[in-house]
Amino acid sequence: MINSPNAADVRTSSAPPVIGVIHSISLSELYPMPNSPFQIRDDAAMTDLIDSVQQYGVLIPVEVRPRSEGGYEIISGARRKHASELANLESMPAIIRDLDDDDAIIRMVDSNFQRENTLPSERARAFKMRMEAAKRKAGRPRKEEKDNAPKISANFRSDDAVGELAGVSGDTVRNMISLTQLVPELMRMVDEKKIALPPAYQIAALPENEQKLLLETIDSEQATPSLSQAQRMRKLSQSGELNEDTMLNIMMEQKKPISNDVMLSGEKLRKYFSKSYSPAKIEETIFKLLDAWLRKRQRDQSR
Repeated sequence: MINSPNAADVRTSSAPPVIGVIHSISLSELYPMPNSPFQIRDDAAMTDLIDSVQQYGVLIPVEVRPRSEGGYEIISGARRKHASELANLESMPAIIRDLDDDDAIIRMVDSNFQRENTLPSERARAFKMRMEAAKRKAGRPRKEEKDNAPKISANFRSDDAVGELAGVSGDTVRNMISLTQLVPELMRMVDEKKIALPPAYQIAALPENEQKLLLETIDSEQATPSLSQAQRMRKLSQSGELNEDTMLNIMMEQKKPISNDVMLSGEKLRKYFSKSYSPAKIEETIFKLLDAWLRKRQRDQSR
């Protein structure tokens, strides 16, 4: 087993651990953060991480904070801790931080923004948790500011800043957070890519009873709504007209196939043909030229 250099062993010291430096902490003393939005999956990436830990040890210390009931709560590095357990390590390097609940949430989410293969449900919950923590830290605007809408918006809207950290727009952050309003069955379908994100944003605006009705309709029709269908459902819901019949009518519509037609305007084509050419002659000439181009391309590829 490879130990990290310069890591003080918390287990053998009676003095309180020093904040901000690397310590070697027993895995049994490390606990997951409650309500973390990020799952730990035993997938191919985890197998690679276990192999790395077995060969090189834990190269990047986890970040933790002391728990009032003893031990340490993992802020970032839950996957590394899981890999260390499966690699049969007894301890791992950790940096102890002095953070309150909101700072811990913000650091936990920010440290996972760049992770690959996070599910939409994970990103949705993470964005929501971070936004709520940021708002609590910023505090509410003063009563006398209530008439100043732009200023209040600036105080409350940290979604653009959160989006910048995650490499997305503020609109994407707001849309992702809306997914937390989906019933679990629909959220699972989004995670499984059975429902695309654009229609999912629209469906999330439906009340719970209408979402459950949509689930029944999806099951009966064996189809999921397109963006345009989801938009119409949302509009009918807002007007109080969405019910079993209107939803079924929308879902029974055939989705318009993607057109492969190429439109060429006569005005553009006249640049290449004299006025004596009829539309039929223009079409015939174009296809002759395309046939010649194709034959030349095939000859070039066969060389």
